[in-house]
Order: sequence, then structure tokens, then C-alpha cells
Amino acid sequence: MDTLEFLYTTPVGRMILKPLSSRFVSKCAGKFLDSRFSHFLISDFIAKNDLNTSEFDTMDFRCFNDCFSRKLKDSARTIDTSEENMISPCDGLLTVVSLKDGVAFPVKQSQYTVKSLLRDERLADRYKDGYALVYRLCVNHYHRYCYVESGRKSRNRFIPGVLHTVRPIALMNRPVFSENCREYACIKTKNFGILTQMEVGAMLVGKIDNHAHGKCFVRRGSEKGTFLYGGSTIIVLVEKGKLRVDDGILEASRLGNETPVLYGQRIGQRISR
Repeated sequence: MDTLEFLYTTPVGRMILKPLSSRFVSKCAGKFLDSRFSHFLISDFIAKNDLNTSEFDTMDFRCFNDCFSRKLKDSARTIDTSEENMISPCDGLLTVVSLKDGVAFPVKQSQYTVKSLLRDERLADRYKDGYALVYRLCVNHYHRYCYVESGRKSRNRFIPGVLHTVRPIALMNRPVFSENCREYACIKTKNFGILTQMEVGAMLVGKIDNHAHGKCFVRRGSEKGTFLYGGSTIIVLVEKGKLRVDDGILEASRLGNETPVLYGQRIGQRISR
């Protein structure tokens, strides 16, 4: 039995899990990882996760979080520029969920509705029979993310909560997406209707750091923000009849498999009217 299985599936582990998943503990961990005293962790982190340092914009890191939320060279990722296509907001593992009968995330024994995710019934109704694009970021992934499409962005809404890991063992045992702290904004777009793009924090993520919080015009591929340490998730909600997801990604999701994707990569095409 590994550590996460112990924490999520045993009575003693669940007692330990409660303080570990609190925002206070995550903030304390975040402060340490923001300090120069965490610098010694960097070399082991790079080696353990087999990170490609040739992509790094710099190796001059003051603390661990500088490395974790590192910026890559512009040449390291290609942003698909076709207006017909929707792009991935991040490096990660993509699952496409069809939003039937209000169920957003049927994962093992748990179900998550769009309403519980957004805490906004009217907005949730907009995505009936649409798609939820769920991007799961592991610690080895690039933790900066971009806007998936250009348009007018709403004010950000932050929903506080606890901070569970997004590893599969947690998804089996806790309603992670409706318990974890999260932040989202709606984007009114020309090509894909009104999208909702949400960041979900996870255990030991001290911060979801979005750059723009108020209403503004945003451009696809421009950096939206970054996560600090930990695995994390980005969810993009798409209205019915707006997006044709690429066949390979859709088929993998139907089979219960995640598809590796990169920041700026095409994941589907708009449906022409």
C-alpha cells in the first residue's frame, strides 16, 4: 500500500488527510517552497521527473517554486493559430466528458455535476449536452497555462475549499472537483460560444496564480496564469454543438484513457453553422 492509498482508504489515513488537505497546510508548504531554503530540492526534482532543461528559459532559480513554475523558451511550444481549431491550455493528460443528464464527471463510484462544480445553476444549464475537457497536470508537467480562445473574459470567481490530490486514488474516494479550491472565468468567443475555463488546485498547491482577475479582452495562446507546487487540473466547459473533438482524443476518452497533450496543441475544431 503506497502513501496516497493509505491516506484515502484507511481510517487512520483519513484522520491524517484532513489537516493535510487544508488550505492552511498547503499555504505553509507553499511559503517554504517559495523560500531560498527549498533550493536544494531542485536538482533531485529535475532528475526524478526527467525534465528537459534545454527547454527552460533560465536555470537561475532562487527557490523550488521558481523551478516548478518555470517559463519555457518561446520555441518550446507551438500555438495552433487556426481560428477553426481549439487548443489545449496546458501540457497535461486530457479526458473528454460528454455532459449528459447533468452528470459532468462519472469517476468510479462518484459523480460530479456541472452545478456543483460552478455553484451557478444558470451557468451550468448552458453546458447541458456539451463537453467538459478535463486536463490533469502531474508534477512533471509544465505548470503555466494559456487561454484556449480569444474573447471577452468575465471577472474571475474563486471558490475556496480544501486541497486534495488529483491522482486517481483520490478521485475514487473523494468528490475532488467539488471540494477543492478552484477559480474560473467565462470567455465570450466568436468561434466557440461562451466557454468556461477553470483551474482546480490540488494538495500542496499553495496558489492558483491567474494574471488577470477583472473583465478584459484575452487572446488565445496568451498566458493565463500558473500553478505552484503540486498536481493540478484545468477544466474547459464547451456548449453543445460548438466543438468537434478530434477522433483519437474522443475515442481514447470513451475507452477510459487519458490523452497526453501539449500547451497550444489542437484538440478539436469548431462546428460550422
